[in-house]
Parts: sequence; structure tokens; C-alpha cells
Amino acid sequence: METKNKNIFLIGFMGVGKSTIARALQERHDMEIIEMDDIIAKRNGISIPDIFEQRGEPYFRNEETNLLKECENKQNVIVSCGGGVAMRKENVTEMKKSGTVVLLTAKPQTILERVEHNHDRPLLENNKTIEHIAGLMEARRPVYEKAADLVVETDGKSASEIGEEIIRRITESIERNPL
Repeated sequence: METKNKNIFLIGFMGVGKSTIARALQERHDMEIIEMDDIIAKRNGISIPDIFEQRGEPYFRNEETNLLKECENKQNVIVSCGGGVAMRKENVTEMKKSGTVVLLTAKPQTILERVEHNHDRPLLENNKTIEHIAGLMEARRPVYEKAADLVVETDGKSASEIGEEIIRRITESIERNPL
């Protein structure tokens, strides 16, 4: 893979497939994965919903920012970001320092199907409806799109197809815009 040792930051709404795509990229391209939510939960010794409940969302968002700052010194890693990471301008700046920001998208119906039996989504836990998901997605869409270096639709594609599209498009971008 020719990504000039850049990192790949996968952003997007919860349930778009960031973790799944990160694993597909890892398998094909031997890259390390940084699964932000898992690392934050492990470092804090409690689940993400418990962090939200016990320490609050601002605390969690600061943990995300600190973890992104650690990525600046890494190369050739895939960072699977939490759904809210790109909502902070500081986080977008940190991601762009060391990599390409890839926005994964999906339809609200697809998101609902992927998360309806999952109880680790504090922002959706008591409101899993297409309307609520669509509203949250629309509120975040302009910020996500502004943060993204490229946008990849995930509906109707396999994880490996999406991974290959990401690598192809990053490689094409580098070839068009060499340092």
C-alpha cells in the first residue's frame, strides 16, 4: 500500500462501519488499528456508557483529543474514531497532522439495523428510531463533510470493497499531489 506512511482516520456516525472497515484494512495491509473507544474504556477501567454517566461527555471528549495527539507520532495506523470525534475542530486539526480523514456514510435505516441490538451507544440508547438517527446524522453532516479528505458510502458494499476503495483513493490523491 502506498499511503506515504500516513495514518487513516475513519470518522462518521456510529454504526457506519468504522471498526469493521478498520479490521478489513488491517487484514489486507498489515496496519495497526487504534480503536479509540476501546482504548479509552480500557484506560479508564469502565465502559463508554459508564464514562458518560459517571464522568460526563466533556471528560470523554477530552480523552478522545488526548488519544488523537498521541497518534501524531505514529505512522501507518488506522484510527477508528468515535462518532463525535470530528465534532471538535481541535480533533480535526490533530487528525490532519498525521493522516487522511475518511468519512464513512450510511443511510439512517442501515445505521438502525446495525445498532438496534447494541447497548453501548449512549447517545442512542433510549431513542433508536430512523427519525432520531436521521436528525442526529443531519446535525453532524456539515461538520463531518468539512473534516473529511474523502467520503466513502458504505451501503451495499463489503468491508473489503470499502477498504480497497479507501486505499485506491488515498493512493490516487497522493499521486496527484506529491509532497
